[in-house]
Amino acid sequence: MSDEVRAGQVRVRLDLAYDGSDFSGWARQKGDRRTVQSELEDALQVVTRSAERHELTVAGRTDAGVHARGQVAHVDLPEEVWAQHREKLLRRLAGRLPHDVRVFRVAEAPAHFNARFSAIWRRYVYRVTDHPGGVDPLRRSHVLWHNWPLDETAMNEAAAGLLGEHDFAAYCKQREGATTIRTLRRLEWRRQPDGVLEATVLADAFCHNMVRSLVGAMLFVGDGHRPPSWPAQVLAAGVRDSAVHVVRPHGLTLEEVGYPADERLADRNREARNRRTLPASAAGCC
Repeated sequence: MSDEVRAGQVRVRLDLAYDGSDFSGWARQKGDRRTVQSELEDALQVVTRSAERHELTVAGRTDAGVHARGQVAHVDLPEEVWAQHREKLLRRLAGRLPHDVRVFRVAEAPAHFNARFSAIWRRYVYRVTDHPGGVDPLRRSHVLWHNWPLDETAMNEAAAGLLGEHDFAAYCKQREGATTIRTLRRLEWRRQPDGVLEATVLADAFCHNMVRSLVGAMLFVGDGHRPPSWPAQVLAAGVRDSAVHVVRPHGLTLEEVGYPADERLADRNREARNRRTLPASAAGCC
């Protein structure tokens, strides 16, 4: 598959954010379910006065209820459409889009840029509070309440056993034909001054439900129901464990997506499309 833009078109990068509370995820769906992609594509078609819809490609297809502060997408527009609207496109989108989704930057993308396949990492943050009184009402749509005291030291000990390249099948919802091998570069809990615990999770990519499953496992460690060694044992087993709960989506936010230097984009696209396997020596490794 080539990332060359068709003749007569321009690839445009969009940096955006949204509150996922009232969305059925990113991806356009059949019927009248509200999604981020459908809102953006519909607005783009209206403000550019296009006869057809211009399809967006996104860095990370977030689930229903998940938020984004640093989402990235691209769209290929006819050259004449881009030339006519490029200076006013950002402001016109702001006037057309609903208030729970915003585009903050629109720019012509460098050669070979692909919002999905060019990305080298995605950074998510999951927020949870163990305050006995519950969640601050003003943050109830972005912070999970866990009704047990949490030990962040134990959770960080558990997180250390999950870092590196592994088959995360035990923490992913399986999809036919999709690999569950990922490289988890960072998994760290920090308690903020207001008492909210933030889990920063950074990987080259994530499979379905991976972050929320990892968080669910570590919360079980943090409240004392499981030892810090347990999440790594689940990972090594390679199968879903009924004790690993997929936590609710509203505590999760896509914060940032990283890309290589422009001259590395084509190479990165090819690497990302290669089906990954673990070395034989790494099979069953925890």
